[in-house]
Amino acid sequence: MPGWELVVSQVVATAFIIGGILWCFWAWVVRPHLDRKVAELIEASREIEPAVVRGVKKGVADTIRELPESAWDGTVKESTRQFLKFGSGLFENGLSSFLGNAEDMKQKSSINKQKNDQGSGE
Repeated sequence: MPGWELVVSQVVATAFIIGGILWCFWAWVVRPHLDRKVAELIEASREIEPAVVRGVKKGVADTIRELPESAWDGTVKESTRQFLKFGSGLFENGLSSFLGNAEDMKQKSSINKQKNDQGSGE
């Protein structure tokens, strides 16, 4: 057998043996370890949601219990007031795109008032 065929056959045999060893290491060591870790993560993720739900329910219940009766009136009134401010802000901002902002409206009204005062004074 010529020398180059011997070298090629040794390289192929070495690659085959190393590939087999790496595959065995993957199949018998790495893959079972990863399967265990994935199973642990899945189990932990199943426990997270019920724990969060319990925590939220407990937090809401504790907060409601701690609120005095008089706080309900103030809270409801304040939240309604904030909602109305928010709604009027949206309405004003929507109209300002057509009519201009509040400062423009003040300037227009003061100009109109001056014109009316000058027109009636003459």
